[in-house]
Amino acid sequence: MTDKKESAGLRLAIDYAPLLVFVAITFFAPNAPLMKLVAGITHGLDGMEQMKALVIARVIVATTAFMVATVIAMVVSQIRLGSISPMLWISGVLVVVFGGLTVYFHDPSFIKMKPTFVYLLFSGTLAFGLFTGRPLLEQLLGTAYPGLSAEGWRKVTRNWALFFLFMAALNEFVWRVTAPNAGDPITFWAGFKLWGAIPLTMLFAFANVPMMLKHGLMAETGNDAADAAIKELPPE
Repeated sequence: MTDKKESAGLRLAIDYAPLLVFVAITFFAPNAPLMKLVAGITHGLDGMEQMKALVIARVIVATTAFMVATVIAMVVSQIRLGSISPMLWISGVLVVVFGGLTVYFHDPSFIKMKPTFVYLLFSGTLAFGLFTGRPLLEQLLGTAYPGLSAEGWRKVTRNWALFFLFMAALNEFVWRVTAPNAGDPITFWAGFKLWGAIPLTMLFAFANVPMMLKHGLMAETGNDAADAAIKELPPE
């Protein structure tokens, strides 16, 4: 059995390690082995211009590693933590589905769209819970937000639903509008995931703490509450 601190660190590793694997391969994998590997197991790259073929090769290898790392993270979560969180299940399934489409069609658009679907799914789920009076976020994070009033739960649920909607729009803007104008669109988008999406999520989690303190959240658990949200809500 892991203690609380070890469990928290393991949860962060489980959530973010697959994304870090994807980013690392996208940025740092050497070109020659990628081309040889993909040329050996796929068909359809021969007729492409060299630069486009290299981009596709990098995307296929990085996406395959992303899928494998995600499945491993889910297995580790079940073995070490005793369960797989609903967030990890949903994110994991979408990684495999959109990653598989990316590899099969040699099209990076699918893996770039995956975060949009994740954000929209969680935004819609939280909004549904808000409008139907079902405390879905409270069921997920209740033990992490001790003392939070019903009004506090409504506000923090509303805030996260709107934030996820904003992140879905931002992801679409980055990969459809901004990234194509960059020198390497897939590298630019991967950089946004690491240096943009994750910090924005963390900042937003901490930004909600003052509001929750006004609605009954115990002061000594303020930072812990933000940390809990970061660990339990989708990291990508």
